[in-house]
Amino acid sequence: MQYETVIGLEVHVQLHTRSKMFCGCPADYQAAEPNTRTCPVCLGLPGALPVINRRAVEYTVLTGLALNCRIPEFTKFDRKNYPYPDLMKGYQISQYDLPLALDGFLEIDGDTQLGLGRRRIGVERVHLEEDVAKSYDDRGEGYSLVDVNRSGVPLMEVVSKPDMRSAEEARQYLTLLHSIVQYLGVSTGNMQDGNFRCDANVSIRPVGSQILGTRTEVKNMNSFRAVYQALEYEVVRQREVIEDGGAVVQETRGWIEEREVTVSQRSKEYAHDYRYFPEPDLPPLRIGPERVAELAAELPEFAPQRSARFQADLALSGYDADLLAGSRSMANYFETTLTRAATAKEVANWMLGDLARLLNQDHREIDASPVTPQRLADLLALVADGTLSTSLAKTVLEEMYATGGEPADIVREQGLGQISDTGAIEAAVAEAIAANPKAVADYISGKDTAARFLMGQVMRLTKGQAQPELALRLVQEGLELQKTRGSLEP
Repeated sequence: MQYETVIGLEVHVQLHTRSKMFCGCPADYQAAEPNTRTCPVCLGLPGALPVINRRAVEYTVLTGLALNCRIPEFTKFDRKNYPYPDLMKGYQISQYDLPLALDGFLEIDGDTQLGLGRRRIGVERVHLEEDVAKSYDDRGEGYSLVDVNRSGVPLMEVVSKPDMRSAEEARQYLTLLHSIVQYLGVSTGNMQDGNFRCDANVSIRPVGSQILGTRTEVKNMNSFRAVYQALEYEVVRQREVIEDGGAVVQETRGWIEEREVTVSQRSKEYAHDYRYFPEPDLPPLRIGPERVAELAAELPEFAPQRSARFQADLALSGYDADLLAGSRSMANYFETTLTRAATAKEVANWMLGDLARLLNQDHREIDASPVTPQRLADLLALVADGTLSTSLAKTVLEEMYATGGEPADIVREQGLGQISDTGAIEAAVAEAIAANPKAVADYISGKDTAARFLMGQVMRLTKGQAQPELALRLVQEGLELQKTRGSLEP
């Protein structure tokens, strides 16, 4: 029997606010000493009352607008009874039936292996809640530890409809959503730090059926690659269970990266298990259409639109444009450099080539690059005016990256300028020809590639500083002279 995969994603996004969701504690918990970002509110002490973080609400509405959602005028918070040790109060303040955003969508390119074209993935809701504390499980010493610093940090949840039909479509959806929250500036989106976390609901059903199969929820995925692999594994596992005569059980399963398998963690809860009811300590919120319109005016140009503009206006390939527009910082760096530098293709080549290689070696993002857009533009200007060859410019770029220095200063201090003096290059040409009689003989016998070999020798002798076009011309002239002399000998 042929089966169809059905996937829905729940993405938790930590919002990049200065303070926590319901108190004034700083939200910069990542590098803080354990339990130093706490107060009576996030510790859940009796009598402590929450206050709503206005900016977190606005960030959630902004995200909802970017996801083509409807923003209801009336919303409220709910108390979700979630009795785990990482919630100090014994419950979580979240949203249930009246979230901040509803009924949106994202468009992705469908899985071509399934014969699917451009597709619209529904976004069921975007709601706001508080994050939980971080537990450190018992490691054989008879007790566990809890760091409450993360408890209360604003957490936005984006819930898709079960519209994805493969792990590839899920990866596309996640990548686009990740780009959107970064473009908006509402989150760093760092998956390794837990700022962008994904739970996947996956089931299978016979092709043609409209009835959803029993789903499992997969957790513990901290990269796009992990999400893809976990979904691929789970689809195969469910198919094998059914084909062996068994039944898929609704449960929560964890992805074990090292073994590349999912394992059962607990039976899946239903909404009534949480006993939701309106949060009595917080008033309902009304977000007027005027404020929604003001927030809508703040929406930036997102990656798909920016990529399309790069292709249409700058004649970049779709591949280059998508890479440059993939993150807001990358696209901003590109456009800032372009206003001061050469052609778009040249800037793209340097950013996606040598600069990207240096950044990847250090696991740095483009906005942490020691080579600023102005300095990269200055480097390209030195190539354009003939001061540097491309190979010399790569040497200068590495020095700029290592020291943060200005390209002109590095060229001057290290004597790296391109040699365009004919006399100096002619001396190197004569030396290269004298030292390589076989190459000269090859050229005379009709092997034109020998000229390129000798040009390489000239570049070596001049430490890469000879102007390449001039060096090649002088090599060819010298070889032609040798050919003429050879033909005159008796």
